[in-house]
Amino acid sequence: MKLKLFLFLIGCTLIGKASAQQGFPFDNEIRVFKHQDSLSFPKPGGILFIGSSSIRLWTDLEQRFTGKPIIKRGVGGSTLEQLVDYYTPYILFPYQPRKIFIYAGENDIADGKSAPFVAKEFAKLWPLLHQKLPKTEIYYLSIKPSPVRAKYYTTVAQANELIKTYLSNKPNSHFVDLVNVIYKPGTTTPDSSLFKSDYLHLNNKGYDQWQSVLQPMVK
Repeated sequence: MKLKLFLFLIGCTLIGKASAQQGFPFDNEIRVFKHQDSLSFPKPGGILFIGSSSIRLWTDLEQRFTGKPIIKRGVGGSTLEQLVDYYTPYILFPYQPRKIFIYAGENDIADGKSAPFVAKEFAKLWPLLHQKLPKTEIYYLSIKPSPVRAKYYTTVAQANELIKTYLSNKPNSHFVDLVNVIYKPGTTTPDSSLFKSDYLHLNNKGYDQWQSVLQPMVK
């Protein structure tokens, strides 16, 4: 009996060490953020932009909203599922923001997840936010239809509609439609000139379009 207990404890120790070594997705980026925080922690009441590479690669985000306490915490390649499962204790809750702008879900769909799955993950995130930050304004930025991912357009549209409906009766919560502003005028096709050469990430002109919608909400 003692031998079995000893072997069990050894096994638990090995599993724990393996988990620690593996960390979680993009933990290198999280460590960078925490190092930044250790040098200068953002004051409570800031405006947090969080999500995947569309936030991380918005290089002039702070300059576009000059004078506002912007906190940019984009994790490249991350999913909404990972935001729920891993990141909230590290790069969301500690900042006590008064506004949160969330861009996540596009990579989940690119990984083969369905629209209901993405909506379900957001339905896990929202109660966590509202419970810990009940006075914070929550803005969900609609998933963009990227030209390189054209085969997912239908899923993207469905996920956006499901999340929009979910938020329709939630306090301090807003669904932000950023899809129409990147369409070619008079069409329902994304304007490729608003994207970088990878046709996945926005260029400066694309972020101009986003800024035109977000400006009054940030203010």
